[in-house]
Amino acid sequence: MSGRLVNLLIASSPRLLGYAVGFSPATVATKSTPFGDTRSFGKTSNNMADEVAAAKEAAENYKSSDGDGAGPATVFDKLLSGECPCTKVHEDDVSLAFRDINPQAPIHVVVIPKNRDGLTKLSNAREDQKDILGHLMYVAQMVGKKECPDGFRIVINDGEHGAQSVYHLHLHVMGGRQMNWPPG
Repeated sequence: MSGRLVNLLIASSPRLLGYAVGFSPATVATKSTPFGDTRSFGKTSNNMADEVAAAKEAAENYKSSDGDGAGPATVFDKLLSGECPCTKVHEDDVSLAFRDINPQAPIHVVVIPKNRDGLTKLSNAREDQKDILGHLMYVAQMVGKKECPDGFRIVINDGEHGAQSVYHLHLHVMGGRQMNWPPG
C-alpha cells in the first residue's frame, strides 16, 4: 500500500471535495458521484498542472472579490451548509475534517474552521484567531494519529504561489505511504 497514490480527474469541477475512492495508480475507472455526474479516476501527468491552474484561477477570483477579506463563497461553504455531501472524519463545534475528493496520498483528510471569519488563508490570520489556529492543528494531529499511525504530513497552502485553490483556510493531513522530501 505504500506505493499507492490516488489521483482524481474531475471534468466538471476540479475542486469539489467530500468523499474518497481507492483505486491503484494503474487503474482508470469511472464512477457515479453523489453530485449526479460521472468522473474518471486514475493516475495522470496533468494533475500537478491542473492544481496550479486551479490555484491561479482561485487567486484571481479571490483578488477580484468584494475586498472585505472574506473572499467569494467556496465549496467548503457548500459542505458546511449541507448543500454538498462529504465523508466526515471529525466534527466539533468549530471545525470539520473530511476526506479529500482529490487525494494526493492514500489517506488525505482536510480540516477546516466552520466559521471562516476572514480566515481565507493563513497569511490573513489575526492575533485574535490564535485559538482557532491552534484548534485546527490539534484536530489535524488527532486525525493524523488515528488515520496514519506510522506518520503523517500536515500541509497548508497559502496564496497563489503556495498553490492554494480554495480560499477558506484549510489543513491537509496526508499519510498512508512514505512521504518524499523535498515536497515541492
